[in-house]
Amino acid sequence: MRAALDRLYSLSLWLAALCLVAIAVLVGLQVGARMLDSILDTLGLEQTGFIVPSLAEIGGFLLAAASFLALGASLKAGSHIRVTMLLTLVGEKRRRPLELFALGISALASAYSTWYTAKLALDSWAFNEKSYGIIPVPLVIPQATLAIGFAVLTIALLDELRETAANGRPSFRAAEDAITVGKEG
Repeated sequence: MRAALDRLYSLSLWLAALCLVAIAVLVGLQVGARMLDSILDTLGLEQTGFIVPSLAEIGGFLLAAASFLALGASLKAGSHIRVTMLLTLVGEKRRRPLELFALGISALASAYSTWYTAKLALDSWAFNEKSYGIIPVPLVIPQATLAIGFAVLTIALLDELRETAANGRPSFRAAEDAITVGKEG
């Protein structure tokens, strides 16, 4: 089970990275085309007029997808920002129940967000909703990536909840402790 969960987190993180690569490629194409047009104009030649249609909109969809798809793996890596001042003040004995409470509430909130965004994506699919850009993107695509990202986050939170209940501390605590003492790697 552990190997399957780790593969899920890794896959989600790779998909997030691919979204960022897609943004870089699309923006690079647009910038390169503008530079080429500028050079052609300077030489007195006809410009290509090449543009990436709906670049801002598609880039926004890809950025949202990357952000949400990376949530679960980021939690497992200990790179989420958590306010741990209270946890460090209460000591180890009282820290475990607080960690369990926080992880439980977070898992519930993430599960609700998963359900809501999945419902939103299904509604967009049922009504064939599209974006208003030059390229009408079916809204089910970006909305589904949000639902998938929330689902992976929910699984990661439940995984950490189980880890904390079984071992007394979440697996990401080691990364947090390293950051606290300045030995992050």
